[in-house]
Amino acid sequence: MIPAPGEGKRGEAGYLGYLLRQAAHANRLKMETILADLQVTPPQFAVLTMIGAYPSCSNADIARLSLMTPQTASFIIANLLKAGHLTRKQHATHGRIRMLALSDSGSALIEAARARVRAHETTLSAGLDAGEEAVIRRWLVQLAEGVEG
Repeated sequence: MIPAPGEGKRGEAGYLGYLLRQAAHANRLKMETILADLQVTPPQFAVLTMIGAYPSCSNADIARLSLMTPQTASFIIANLLKAGHLTRKQHATHGRIRMLALSDSGSALIEAARARVRAHETTLSAGLDAGEEAVIRRWLVQLAEGVEG
Protein backbone atom coordinates (compact mmCIF):
# COMPACT_ATOMS: atom_id res chain seq x y z
CA MET A 1 0.00 0.00 0.00
CA ILE A 2 1.32 3.42 -0.95
CA PRO A 3 1.34 5.89 1.97
CA ALA A 4 -0.62 9.10 1.67
CA PRO A 5 1.17 12.45 1.81
CA GLY A 6 2.18 13.00 5.41
CA GLU A 7 2.71 9.29 6.11
CA GLY A 8 5.95 7.28 6.19
CA LYS A 9 8.65 8.65 3.91
CA ARG A 10 6.02 11.02 2.49
CA GLY A 11 5.83 12.66 5.92
CA GLU A 12 8.20 14.50 8.22
CA ALA A 13 10.62 11.54 8.25
CA GLY A 14 11.06 11.78 4.47
CA TYR A 15 13.96 13.30 2.57
CA LEU A 16 13.73 17.07 2.51
CA GLY A 17 14.19 17.22 -1.27
CA TYR A 18 11.37 14.74 -1.77
CA LEU A 19 9.12 16.74 0.55
CA LEU A 20 9.86 19.90 -1.46
CA ARG A 21 9.00 18.09 -4.69
CA GLN A 22 5.82 16.63 -3.14
CA ALA A 23 4.73 20.08 -1.97
CA ALA A 24 5.51 21.64 -5.36
CA HIS A 25 3.47 18.93 -7.07
CA ALA A 26 0.50 19.49 -4.75
CA ASN A 27 0.76 23.25 -5.35
CA ARG A 28 0.85 22.79 -9.12
CA LEU A 29 -2.26 20.58 -9.05
CA LYS A 30 -4.11 23.21 -6.99
CA MET A 31 -2.93 25.97 -9.35
CA GLU A 32 -4.20 23.99 -12.35
CA THR A 33 -7.60 23.68 -10.67
CA ILE A 34 -7.97 27.35 -9.67
CA LEU A 35 -6.83 28.65 -13.08
CA ALA A 36 -8.63 26.11 -15.29
CA ASP A 37 -11.78 28.09 -16.08
CA LEU A 38 -9.63 31.11 -17.02
CA GLN A 39 -8.03 28.81 -19.60
CA VAL A 40 -4.53 29.56 -18.30
CA THR A 41 -2.04 26.97 -17.11
CA PRO A 42 0.45 27.45 -14.25
CA PRO A 43 3.35 27.78 -16.75
CA GLN A 44 1.37 30.39 -18.71
CA PHE A 45 0.64 32.18 -15.44
CA ALA A 46 4.37 32.20 -14.67
CA VAL A 47 5.21 33.63 -18.10
CA LEU A 48 2.50 36.29 -17.90
CA THR A 49 3.60 37.20 -14.36
CA MET A 50 7.24 37.61 -15.36
CA ILE A 51 6.42 39.61 -18.49
CA GLY A 52 4.18 41.86 -16.38
CA ALA A 53 6.88 42.28 -13.73
CA TYR A 54 9.76 42.70 -16.17
CA PRO A 55 8.35 44.26 -19.34
CA SER A 56 10.41 44.31 -22.51
CA CYS A 57 12.19 41.05 -21.74
CA SER A 58 13.23 38.72 -24.52
CA ASN A 59 12.06 35.11 -24.85
CA ALA A 60 15.38 33.95 -23.37
CA ASP A 61 14.95 36.24 -20.36
CA ILE A 62 11.43 34.95 -19.77
CA ALA A 63 12.62 31.34 -19.98
CA ARG A 64 15.18 31.99 -17.24
CA LEU A 65 12.76 33.96 -15.06
CA SER A 66 9.99 31.35 -15.46
CA LEU A 67 12.34 28.42 -14.78
CA MET A 68 11.69 26.82 -18.16
CA THR A 69 13.71 25.64 -21.09
CA PRO A 70 13.90 28.16 -23.93
CA GLN A 71 11.87 25.78 -26.11
CA THR A 72 9.06 25.49 -23.57
CA ALA A 73 8.97 29.24 -22.98
CA SER A 74 8.92 29.90 -26.74
CA PHE A 75 5.99 27.50 -27.17
CA ILE A 76 4.05 29.15 -24.34
CA ILE A 77 4.86 32.66 -25.58
CA ALA A 78 3.75 31.72 -29.12
CA ASN A 79 0.40 30.49 -27.76
CA LEU A 80 -0.05 33.62 -25.64
CA LEU A 81 0.77 35.80 -28.66
CA LYS A 82 -1.73 33.86 -30.78
CA ALA A 83 -4.39 34.32 -28.09
CA GLY A 84 -3.70 38.07 -28.09
CA HIS A 85 -2.43 38.21 -24.50
CA LEU A 86 1.04 39.50 -25.46
CA THR A 87 2.53 42.03 -27.83
CA ARG A 88 6.00 42.04 -29.32
CA LYS A 89 8.15 44.93 -30.56
CA GLN A 90 11.71 45.40 -31.76
CA HIS A 91 14.41 46.31 -29.25
CA ALA A 92 15.51 49.94 -29.63
CA THR A 93 19.19 49.13 -30.28
CA HIS A 94 19.37 45.37 -30.93
CA GLY A 95 17.41 44.61 -34.10
CA ARG A 96 17.25 40.86 -33.58
CA ILE A 97 15.84 41.06 -30.04
CA ARG A 98 12.06 41.28 -29.85
CA MET A 99 10.66 42.59 -26.58
CA LEU A 100 7.49 41.21 -24.97
CA ALA A 101 4.72 43.06 -23.12
CA LEU A 102 1.23 42.25 -21.87
CA SER A 103 -1.64 43.28 -24.11
CA ASP A 104 -4.85 44.65 -22.60
CA SER A 105 -6.37 41.15 -22.59
CA GLY A 106 -3.16 39.76 -21.06
CA SER A 107 -3.29 42.37 -18.29
CA ALA A 108 -6.94 41.52 -17.58
CA LEU A 109 -6.18 37.79 -17.57
CA ILE A 110 -3.23 38.10 -15.20
CA GLU A 111 -5.24 40.28 -12.80
CA ALA A 112 -8.04 37.69 -12.66
CA ALA A 113 -5.49 34.90 -12.18
CA ARG A 114 -3.58 36.84 -9.51
CA ALA A 115 -6.70 37.25 -7.40
CA ARG A 116 -7.12 33.47 -7.33
CA VAL A 117 -3.44 32.82 -6.70
CA ARG A 118 -3.41 35.33 -3.82
CA ALA A 119 -6.37 33.52 -2.24
CA HIS A 120 -4.54 30.20 -2.68
CA GLU A 121 -1.40 31.65 -1.09
CA THR A 122 -3.46 32.83 1.87
CA THR A 123 -4.53 29.22 2.30
CA LEU A 124 -0.91 28.05 1.97
CA SER A 125 0.23 30.34 4.76
CA ALA A 126 -2.77 29.73 7.05
CA GLY A 127 -1.56 28.90 10.52
CA LEU A 128 1.75 30.72 10.09
CA ASP A 129 2.47 34.01 11.77
CA ALA A 130 4.31 36.71 9.82
CA GLY A 131 7.68 35.72 11.32
CA GLU A 132 7.26 32.04 10.44
CA GLU A 133 6.24 32.90 6.89
CA ALA A 134 9.26 35.22 6.56
CA VAL A 135 11.59 32.40 7.70
CA ILE A 136 10.10 29.99 5.16
CA ARG A 137 10.33 32.55 2.35
CA ARG A 138 13.93 33.36 3.25
CA TRP A 139 14.82 29.64 3.37
CA LEU A 140 13.23 28.96 -0.02
CA VAL A 141 15.09 31.90 -1.56
CA GLN A 142 18.37 30.71 -0.03
CA LEU A 143 17.80 27.25 -1.53
CA ALA A 144 17.22 28.80 -4.94
CA GLU A 145 20.28 31.03 -4.64
CA GLY A 146 22.38 27.98 -3.79
CA VAL A 147 21.15 26.15 -6.89
CA GLU A 148 21.78 29.11 -9.21
CA GLY A 149 25.02 30.22 -7.55
